[in-house]
Amino acid sequence: MKNYKALILLLIVSFSFFNCFEDNDDIGVTANQINDFVWKGMNLFYLYKDDVPDLGNTRFSSDAEYASFLNTFSTPPGLFESLVYDRQNVDRFSWIVDDYIALEQLLDGVTASNGMEFQVFRFALSDTNRYGIVTHVLPNTDAAAKGIKRGDIFYGIDGIQLTGSNLSDLTNQDNYTINIGIYNDNGTEDTTDDTVDTTSESIALSKSQYSENPIHVNTVIDVNGIKIGYLMYNGFTGTETYNNALNTVFAGFKSTGVNELVVDLRYNSGGSVESAVLLGSLITGQFEGDVFSKEQWNSEFQEAFESQNPEALINNFVGSYKGNLLNSLNLSKVYFLTTGRSASASELVINSLRPYIDVVQIGTTTTGKYQASTIVYDSANFGREGANQGHSYAMLPLIYKSVNAVGNTDYFDGLEPDILISEQVRNLGVLGNENERFLAAAISDITGEGRFIQEKQNSELEFTFSSKDYIPAGLGMYSNKELPSGLLKR
Repeated sequence: MKNYKALILLLIVSFSFFNCFEDNDDIGVTANQINDFVWKGMNLFYLYKDDVPDLGNTRFSSDAEYASFLNTFSTPPGLFESLVYDRQNVDRFSWIVDDYIALEQLLDGVTASNGMEFQVFRFALSDTNRYGIVTHVLPNTDAAAKGIKRGDIFYGIDGIQLTGSNLSDLTNQDNYTINIGIYNDNGTEDTTDDTVDTTSESIALSKSQYSENPIHVNTVIDVNGIKIGYLMYNGFTGTETYNNALNTVFAGFKSTGVNELVVDLRYNSGGSVESAVLLGSLITGQFEGDVFSKEQWNSEFQEAFESQNPEALINNFVGSYKGNLLNSLNLSKVYFLTTGRSASASELVINSLRPYIDVVQIGTTTTGKYQASTIVYDSANFGREGANQGHSYAMLPLIYKSVNAVGNTDYFDGLEPDILISEQVRNLGVLGNENERFLAAAISDITGEGRFIQEKQNSELEFTFSSKDYIPAGLGMYSNKELPSGLLKR
């Protein structure tokens, strides 16, 4: 049996392919050999296998028919895409990559970053220009050293105005200079007459290898004797170091007497299921051993799990981590701050806690990722060991969907907030400050000093892009899972 990481990943990739591939050792493979790997991997792992006729176990009556089928696809991505079930409405997140080594580096948590995390907005659908706004700055980075802060606006890169067609190329460079702008609301509340005024100020930024601590902000706010813990958690990274750090943060909450908690997941696009279970267990504590979430695989894997190890399909609340007791708060209510960038493991925590405690979600609707994927390599058992040295393709097919204790899943359109508000470009506020828009809404609800006035709809400017979109692992959900014996064969 073999350990695999299951991941939900949104990958923005480009592919180039030839009929024969060569690596540095000059080992060549044909397109059909890679296509064989693609079909067999999808046939084994794919969550929606039963819905794709071409993945049926009896689809081909002979080896010749199978070879002829593979030969109709000139590239592995072409074959892979043909096997994805209902790309628009069901499976938005299965992908194939042509460089698994680069992917592995990302999954290790090391990326090239200048420390400036940003989103991009426009003033109208017809507006071709784009503008960047800094959402947060990572510590000990070039952006931090240059004094960049949340809310800073830039209109261009290297003197070139950002547009929908050039922003990806311009902001994806290792070194670039941002051109600073100033938001001008022209003295009205209406955003239709707003502009970004240019300035002569510019800041040069350089990227370097960086490992981000997912615990971005943690503090305790005392409001009329109510101790409110605030945690901005930007990724379920899953390493022992960061999981222990999370437990330490809750130790501080506990010793301070926190009795209300606000967990800010607005920029958290996912990560480790183990870390998600850990966070849910730290928030509660009174449900140790109960079902946190369940997994539903394709029919063959599901049957194998149920016959060999049915408990492996269940993720339970825990009371300890690596032998250390959790500093759980035993709360019966929690607040989550979300946006459309809150995904996968973030949604997993929210959905898994709802059957047990009062969950108040503030912000905007989440992404809608309830499935997991696994990295599938071209090897005898589809694991990393023994991967074909003639190419570096790997697949990330959806393999299971998560279900909470009462059976809720399939939230394709995302999890809707109880209190609808959106971030204001004109006033992002300071993260962790009680007057910051999202946190202020939670505090207002906690103290009962007048429920925060909800927006009738998302009345703010549209965000069209995020710096997180460059990081495939940034939209992931993964777990270490020992798979049933007897299935992993070519």
